[in-house]
Amino acid sequence: MDFYSTRGEGPVSGARAIINGIAKDGGLYVPADFPILSLEDLSDMSELTYQERAAYIISRYLTQFSYEELLEYTKKAYAKFEDEDPAPVVKVEDGLYILELWHGPTYAFKDVALTLLPYLLTGSKKKEGVDKKTLILVATSGDTGKAALEGFKDVEGTEIVVLYPSDGVSEMQKLQMVTTTGENVHVIGVKGNFDDAQTAVKQIFASEEMNKKFASLGYELSSANSINFGRLVPQICYYVSSYVDLVTTDEISLGDEVNFVVPSGNFGNVLAAYYAKRMGLPINLLIVASNVNNVLTEFFENGKYDAKRKFHKTISPSMDILVSSNLERLLYEITERNPIIVKKLMNELREKGSYSIDKDLLDEKAPEFLAYSSSEKETEEIIDEIFEDYGYVLDPHTAVALSAYVKFVGEVNDGVPTIVTSTANPYKFPQSVLKAISGEETRNAEFAVKKLYALTAAEIPDGIKNLSDLPVIHSVVTDKEKIAEAVLSVVGGEDK
Repeated sequence: MDFYSTRGEGPVSGARAIINGIAKDGGLYVPADFPILSLEDLSDMSELTYQERAAYIISRYLTQFSYEELLEYTKKAYAKFEDEDPAPVVKVEDGLYILELWHGPTYAFKDVALTLLPYLLTGSKKKEGVDKKTLILVATSGDTGKAALEGFKDVEGTEIVVLYPSDGVSEMQKLQMVTTTGENVHVIGVKGNFDDAQTAVKQIFASEEMNKKFASLGYELSSANSINFGRLVPQICYYVSSYVDLVTTDEISLGDEVNFVVPSGNFGNVLAAYYAKRMGLPINLLIVASNVNNVLTEFFENGKYDAKRKFHKTISPSMDILVSSNLERLLYEITERNPIIVKKLMNELREKGSYSIDKDLLDEKAPEFLAYSSSEKETEEIIDEIFEDYGYVLDPHTAVALSAYVKFVGEVNDGVPTIVTSTANPYKFPQSVLKAISGEETRNAEFAVKKLYALTAAEIPDGIKNLSDLPVIHSVVTDKEKIAEAVLSVVGGEDK
């Protein structure tokens, strides 16, 4: 299958789209069309393992790869997870389910894609005859960074640099990143927010001068953010698989529609659900859940995307984003794949900080989307309520999604079975979860972990138990105006 840039470049192969990460014109790669999954296809998947389901779905997009090649990749990638099923569905009550996506090596949903992406990238380089080293540039709002570091560390032919807001992630998220070992990994703190880091990555990709500098060092640039289709396509798989799981366990009948509630920041996770619907998965509504950085909520309410607003640091930091990059892919579909309009809108966002589309067009072309936002108080309250009522411990991002679900039921109550995507283990945010459940506040993450365990008996992941005892390996912090220079510096070996 061919891939095209949302801003007009193309076609390129799927392998080349993964290698490039972002198109040369600054756009994001999208498939030429959406392969269709019939109800019969979904029924047949009931007999498959998650690894087999994922290989089949991905093979429909990345047609240069055989099913057997992709199955080898998925088996190797998901062998790093706690159980054979990397994306189990947990029933909360009749009609409400939680899709747990945090059973991987870094305890966040990004693991599902980022354990697989290194195999897709190295395989793509072989398909395209690329022998240069690949420099992976990653901007993270918290979880992507550690997942990418773990996925790519010591992978032959790659070097990875992760940029994170130095004061904009949880203590656990920061510790996970700065203690990462590996000969090819680098971590840079940015004195700014996620949008500053993400903007810098995009500018580096778009800069001919920077590309020449990295080429002179023997590198070809790529990305592990969800702007890379190789990051996005594995995420489609767990939406399909969760649906099949509900059919297999007789929670729903084949062909019944479901809703998904997705905590959203950069819009990649919920976009993957949208792609699953375009493939034929029986989805009724996609409910976009935001924290007080509610730029997406307002977009779906009135068609205006306005990033010129106060930036809030919240207890759900992975969603503290004002420029949701993957929304560009949805705009491409809403405008009937018109790259001229998309490029115009993205130029307006860059130059003015906002853009608008006709609300009637949005409702006509994307009727499946609803959006809600939650305050910090509402997020804390739902963590406490769900634990009190069900004994289930939520992380703050999943709590934002549950809060959106409660609002949705209060307003709509359509009776359609609903799956809430749970994006992180609660122990990644122990202070926030502890405060929500007990009212106790502490700045000490290790103490909060122990206290939270005493209160909830929720199992503490091995990788978090002794995290504070690990040595800090990566200590570089840079001003947001000097990110490009810092990346060049650490690639040259000056960060260790």
